[in-house]
Amino acid sequence: MVSDTSTEKINPAQAPALQASTFSRGGLLAYLFLIVYASLYPFTGWQDVGVPLQTYLFAPIPPRYWTGFDLVTNILGYIPLGILTVYALYPKIRRTLAIVLAALLGIVLSGSMEATQAFLPSRVASNLDLLTNSVGALIGALIGSATSHLMLERSRLRHLRHRWFTAEASRGLTIFALWPLAQIYPQSYLFGNGQLLPIFSDWLSDWLATPIDLSSFLRNGIQLTAEQYWLAEAIITACSTSGVLLALLCMLRDKAPRLVLVLALLLSALAVKALATAIFFTPDTAFIWLTPGAQGGLLLGLALLTGLAFLSSTWQRRAAVFLLIVSLIAVNIAPANPYFVATLETWSQGKFLNFNGAAQFLSLLWPCAGLWFLLHSIHRVKRK
Repeated sequence: MVSDTSTEKINPAQAPALQASTFSRGGLLAYLFLIVYASLYPFTGWQDVGVPLQTYLFAPIPPRYWTGFDLVTNILGYIPLGILTVYALYPKIRRTLAIVLAALLGIVLSGSMEATQAFLPSRVASNLDLLTNSVGALIGALIGSATSHLMLERSRLRHLRHRWFTAEASRGLTIFALWPLAQIYPQSYLFGNGQLLPIFSDWLSDWLATPIDLSSFLRNGIQLTAEQYWLAEAIITACSTSGVLLALLCMLRDKAPRLVLVLALLLSALAVKALATAIFFTPDTAFIWLTPGAQGGLLLGLALLTGLAFLSSTWQRRAAVFLLIVSLIAVNIAPANPYFVATLETWSQGKFLNFNGAAQFLSLLWPCAGLWFLLHSIHRVKRK
């Protein structure tokens, strides 16, 4: 009797099979895009200076201009890459091989970015950056290898993830966890992510050597009054707020603490916005973005959410898509807020150039990622 019980406890056939972490793989892909964007930001002034791409590898170490801040940020910036790579390879590839592959990815990626920076006059290719980035990736790989068993098998977070969220929510968790971080980059309107037309206008203007304003073209020359700026911000903020929070509700099971999770996501986005504004500008401007239009938009967005939360998950998803599309269209058509432009003139990017590039990447492309998740058929599931 004892022998039979012991056999049942250790029978491998009864142990749950280890599964790959879709969240980690999605996070790794998103982080790769972040690194590329941050490394090549601001994507202007490309030119061939006639110097071989590998020249920077043989430059003296340390270079003529460097700071301790650069060393620390280069290492810290690649630690998540190493961690996510090891997590993404788990459980098929583990331990030493996973560490080696993660470190190699960091070396190849950093080397490629440094070589490409040779074509950007505003960037400087550096072998010290390559070295520190590689060290960061290796440190991250070691951390990932040491924690993968706990984080991906026995983690309390993993248990809550399966208890609160639908099985198809992994990619959505990656995307919507990035929404608060998408508020770091300064925006004309609260939660006004996805302002792509000004970027396209600048590219077309450089290419055609003539000023082009696509937003003004779509407005057909219509100018907004102060009251209309208030209304535009209220619409953008309300649609973004309710659209994002509805999308979160689509991923939650009935047993999840829905109100707590929704408020946590919204409050974290507002907190990140305030902190980023205080850091980039001055502490006394931390809440300068909380204008009457933003306040009205938040209240309207929460009211919309309250009414739409009682819909089925299918209709919640459709409503979230509609609201995010309305917000994306409005933020691209609306002109730049003159008060925001005046505030932006006091912003000095300085040594945060790489970080600001990554933050702008998130701000621009987050709505597209959110809509992709909501519209892709593989992510549609009825919560249980």
